[in-house]
Amino acid sequence: MHVMILGTRGVPSKHSGFETFAQDFALFLLSRGHQVTVYCQITGGEAAGEDEWNGVRRVLIPAAEGPLGTMIFDWKATLHSLREKGVVLTLGYNTGAFNLLYRLRGMKSIMNMDGIEWRRAKWSLPARIWFWMNEWAGARVAHHLVADHPEICRHLSRHTSRAKISTIAYGAEPVTSAPEALIRQFDLNPKGYYLLIARPEPENSILEIVHGYSLRRRGMPLVVLGNYKVDGTRYQKAVLDAAGSEIRFPGAIFDRDIVKALRFHARGYFHGHQVGGTNPSLVESLAAGNAVIAHDNRFTRWVAGDGAMFFHTPEDIDRILDSLKRNPEVLAEMETASYRRHSELFAQEKILGSYEQLLLRYAPADALCESQAYERESRKAHSLPGAAPAAAVYEDYAN
Repeated sequence: MHVMILGTRGVPSKHSGFETFAQDFALFLLSRGHQVTVYCQITGGEAAGEDEWNGVRRVLIPAAEGPLGTMIFDWKATLHSLREKGVVLTLGYNTGAFNLLYRLRGMKSIMNMDGIEWRRAKWSLPARIWFWMNEWAGARVAHHLVADHPEICRHLSRHTSRAKISTIAYGAEPVTSAPEALIRQFDLNPKGYYLLIARPEPENSILEIVHGYSLRRRGMPLVVLGNYKVDGTRYQKAVLDAAGSEIRFPGAIFDRDIVKALRFHARGYFHGHQVGGTNPSLVESLAAGNAVIAHDNRFTRWVAGDGAMFFHTPEDIDRILDSLKRNPEVLAEMETASYRRHSELFAQEKILGSYEQLLLRYAPADALCESQAYERESRKAHSLPGAAPAAAVYEDYAN
């Protein structure tokens, strides 16, 4: 089949989240014999066109930076994809209303609805209204929805039939080793630091984590990845002002090998996200066997499982760190729990295979080879896993 992936900045991944998923899924589909087109946003001064990356067809669309530029890019990508034959996978609902065009054109579209974007504190009221409208529209006009978390599935069922929603989380390859040299370049030692990876936004609890870590000496640094500038946003300044001498800010790092090494060798991983569903960064930490210290909310508790520790306040963080210092054997138990949670729910091949099966259900029959068409009909007849509605998929995860 031919799969068109929209909604990201493109491949190769230079960011995180959806871009990383788009890259991994595109390469997975190619390995399974499918054709893949990924729509890529390039800077406004570059020329539109097409090229190929590792066998993936890239459609390059110039657009300015910022929300308006991204909206224009999504609009142009949608118009281009309407001239193609295949099944559409849109990552994110930020321009969900555009999917109405696929219905009018008779094309099938699947939409990953991401988190509850309109609840994020960083957006203005007009932006929140725009996101809410697109959540509403995307849930109704897309042919099938993907929720990355059971709570997101419940949320979306307010807008549409639950049978139209499949719960498929994010996956990650297990990390069982990593070169120590990749962390020593930052003057770090294995199990000699804690790690935090998140965008500097209030709902990611970075200020609370940095404050709690800085309440007393820990004897090791907290490494905070992300862009933090003295002349940056008000929130960035607040984080820098709250940071004690043991907080390190090496900047944003997108080299996947370096990030994997930083995760694998960390003593523990902080995850402060308060809004959203299954966060890919948290899944990657489970895959690296990190001891997870996470913000206590219904999204994170389901992902991290009972083996993690949870906080609300900086004082909670202080108590957790003090307890782990006095009882280091607990860290080993938390690491084992993370690996177990990952293998149970977030194994990469299982996740990507579920996406493939879902897309095969909606791919045009004339775009499938004979073996794929037989596989699709067989799946319909026997109700194989991955082709189930949301309730069944949720039960699979819950067990």
